[in-house]
Amino acid sequence: MQVAGIGDDWGRRALKAVAVFGFVGLLMLLGVYQCPFALITHQPCPGCGLTRASRALLSGDVHAAMHFHPLVFGALPLLALFFGTNFVMYVRRGTWGWMEQRASRLLTWLFGVFFVLLVVVWVARFFGAFGGPVSVE
Repeated sequence: MQVAGIGDDWGRRALKAVAVFGFVGLLMLLGVYQCPFALITHQPCPGCGLTRASRALLSGDVHAAMHFHPLVFGALPLLALFFGTNFVMYVRRGTWGWMEQRASRLLTWLFGVFFVLLVVVWVARFFGAFGGPVSVE
């Protein structure tokens, strides 16, 4: 039996996607990740602190989340939207991507604006804003 818009392999694709997202989530919860930029330069990258900020925010510690990275309040919903939509599209169609081209353009624009904000906050932190640069762990 086939559900409208969903192929025969949707169950297998759903299990694969859940396994990948679960594995990445487990690595993040265990703290098993390293920023390549920080490893090479020993300086924080524009996104340094976002993972720790997300973990703090998800555990209810808003103050710590703001300390780690002030853009966490935009990053978390944007990434959830991106990965959530791609998860659904992978399960339904077997490919990653947005449902329609207009949504894809909107996401590209949002990520562009967010990237500019990341760089602005990154530079501002080197001048002491937002508590200065976050430590590289």
